[in-house]
Amino acid sequence: MRLDKWLWHARFFKTRSLAQRYVEKARCRLDGRVTDKPHATVAPGMVLTFALGPKVRVVRILALGERRGPAPEARTLYDEIEGV
Repeated sequence: MRLDKWLWHARFFKTRSLAQRYVEKARCRLDGRVTDKPHATVAPGMVLTFALGPKVRVVRILALGERRGPAPEARTLYDEIEGV
């Protein structure tokens, strides 16, 4: 699944286009590698690090998700590792 689509499914962004622009301009890391490609492939088990507001989010991707569901469903897609 594409990184921007996963961020949208996990409800970190309100729209997929916002997620796409964020990945292009911000420094996201997938398993420690910097990426600016919204089409970067994500899979369960990968670690995603990105700054969102004043916090740095470090999450382990647990599932890809079929749709952008309600917040409790979106929360099952990832596990928060730490927050700075």
